[in-house]
Amino acid sequence: MQLSERQKKYLRRLGHALHPVVALGNNGLTDAVVTEMDRALTDHELIKVRARVGERDDRNATLDLLAQRTRSELVQRIGNVGVFYRRNAKLSRLILPD
Repeated sequence: MQLSERQKKYLRRLGHALHPVVALGNNGLTDAVVTEMDRALTDHELIKVRARVGERDDRNATLDLLAQRTRSELVQRIGNVGVFYRRNAKLSRLILPD
């Protein structure tokens, strides 16, 4: 799924008020974290993830890998927080602009 810049801007605006629902710690990206994030994306479609893993390059690589493993789109990355979006195929809650 490829989002346009307009759609990403819209999702960033919605994600601003969200609190992180998944946190990555010293253990890094585990199967349990991927499972929890997958469930959260199914329930909410748009979520924030806090990743406190190593340096900036390690953190960016971890967030990219997390998006890949959950088949989601990384909408925004600020510091150690990433905003992810994955459309719910059964019941979409968010209507994206064209």
